[in-house]
Amino acid sequence: MSLTAEFERISLPLEHAFTISRGTQTAAENVVVKIEDDDGNVGIGGAAPSEHYGETAATVEAVMPDLLAVVERVDDPHALARIEREMRETVNRNPAARCAVSIALHDLVAKRAGLPLYRYWGLDGRETLETSFTIGIDPTDVMREKTREAVAAGYGTLKVKVGTDRDEEIVGAIREEAPDATIRVDANQAWSPREAVRKIDALADFGVEFVEQPVPAENPDGMAFVRERAALPIAADESCITLEDIPRIAGKADIANLKLMKCGGLREAMRMIHAANAHGLELMLGCMVESNASIAAACHLVPLLDYADLDGSLLLAEDEYEGVPMPNGVIDLETGRAGTGVRKS
Repeated sequence: MSLTAEFERISLPLEHAFTISRGTQTAAENVVVKIEDDDGNVGIGGAAPSEHYGETAATVEAVMPDLLAVVERVDDPHALARIEREMRETVNRNPAARCAVSIALHDLVAKRAGLPLYRYWGLDGRETLETSFTIGIDPTDVMREKTREAVAAGYGTLKVKVGTDRDEEIVGAIREEAPDATIRVDANQAWSPREAVRKIDALADFGVEFVEQPVPAENPDGMAFVRERAALPIAADESCITLEDIPRIAGKADIANLKLMKCGGLREAMRMIHAANAHGLELMLGCMVESNASIAAACHLVPLLDYADLDGSLLLAEDEYEGVPMPNGVIDLETGRAGTGVRKS
């Protein structure tokens, strides 16, 4: 067998400027990897790096030749464990870069088997979920308008970014515009523990389902303080990066929020899922603002999850890749396409 690999950087404009408590984004810089076997099968994967975790598109481009050299040296896409190990030995950090290669390889091996990835893993595509659709921080009237658009588009689960001095006003406005929607809120580490308890108790009056990362990740005792006292379940995002974090958040949060771009690939995500189950945590899979080149792969883990937050490609004005269909936000794995389902638009 002879594997060849290449990558390219793509810039994807967002439909609307996207603001969370720590900044605003107007475009997503992704890096797309393609790995081809000698039968002409091509696996596609994407990296959506986050500066918060120390990566940029430039750092992904810098390490990618070394990672793809591992793939070409091993020269067997089915040797996933070996490639993962040697990539980690070659590039210890840079999880988004390693993730792009992991996704491309899984897409390739499932295509070689003629199966959608979820079936390659032995999962049931009928066990699906509805993704949440994110409403970023804006003036309240703008957030109202975005909510009306989301409801009109059929999205029944909304994730609302908070961490401002008008959080109750924001969530109250969202609830008025979407009286029947499931609402989740994400503070992105913006609150102190005592502030979080006060705010969560107030937000509970609007029928919020759960609250994501209310306090800074470096304050695990603060997370435990909030979970013990607040009126709503707590999801850990920035506190939950790799497998080692699962036992650390057990007892301090109710839900582990995994992201492929944080953990470094699909095999690590699967390990985290099993560990979270063992520790009694519910599971959500989230994403960055990213192309279907990577979102498509994440969708195939949905049968193992309790919640999905995989709207990264839905926030884009345009995407160079198509992925798993999400009519009205429902992740439809039963398309029949082999691999992750990603293909050029």
